Amino acid sequence: MDIVKIGNTGVVSTPLGLGTNKVGGHNLFPNLDDDKGAKVVEAALDNGITLLDTAYAYGLGRSEEIIGQVLQKYDRSKVTIATKAAQDPTQNGKLNNSPAFLKQSVDEALKRLKTDYIDIFYIHFPDSSTPKAEAVNALADLKKAGKIRAIGVSNFSLDQIKEGNVDNQIDIIEDNYSLIHRDAETSLFPYLKEHQISFVPYFPLGSGLLTGKYHEATDFPSDDPRQNNPNFSGDRFAGIVQAVNNLQPLADAHDATMAQLILAWYIKNPAISVVIPGARQPEQVLNNAKAMDLTLSDNDYNSIDNAFKSLSN
Repeated sequence: MDIVKIGNTGVVSTPLGLGTNKVGGHNLFPNLDDDKGAKVVEAALDNGITLLDTAYAYGLGRSEEIIGQVLQKYDRSKVTIATKAAQDPTQNGKLNNSPAFLKQSVDEALKRLKTDYIDIFYIHFPDSSTPKAEAVNALADLKKAGKIRAIGVSNFSLDQIKEGNVDNQIDIIEDNYSLIHRDAETSLFPYLKEHQISFVPYFPLGSGLLTGKYHEATDFPSDDPRQNNPNFSGDRFAGIVQAVNNLQPLADAHDATMAQLILAWYIKNPAISVVIPGARQPEQVLNNAKAMDLTLSDNDYNSIDNAFKSLSN
């Protein structure tokens, strides 16, 4: 199995990880079951996935707690844990990147995760006041202390990344990127390549749009939040559905689901280090894990890439 290295650190991962916002993320999703969430994490670790991506914001620490419980059954040295913080519970969730807050957040996450180090720690969102280099320097102190092994930022603009990376201390970036949301290819990827910074996309399956489960006649209830998402309405929605349908013969040729085919495209993409689809059910994890066994040719990769070029934004 291929192993990827995070930036210039000693942190490694499989190219497919698990996004865990549906593990304990009761503030984000309805009707979550914590026991099932634990089984989702176990399914990942039992089927070759080594990176678990979580955050304080996923259940206000509950996701980290569930992962911490599961971790006790596994060899910690073989699991890569990524977590994030920025929302300050003492200020009603206001974003806080101050060094004191970040250091406290790491200590609290270590307790919830029941571990003595975190492989990747991200500043989840930038605040409006803390100098970015000051925030990153706080994480550098934690890295020197052995509490974290890699420094990450998420949802930062390129200018904010440059400000934070003035001493070349950022190891990894996590941001919104998919076949239908490709701004990062021109705005971000050249800088990351130049500075040997790893990249992890979130929403890789476009909130389900790239899995093949929708058709052009799909109708969403008036109270469905997708009503307000331009990807799920009008010509753009129809175009995305058509692009996915056009790739069905390629998925069939690989005896793969559409989600597996799309995930294999991310795995082959040289700009991406780890792709982290989420899952509510253990069966979803098992299906996603099979993408690591799917080998795309260069022609396959380009066919998938080109299918969505006109839809990128």
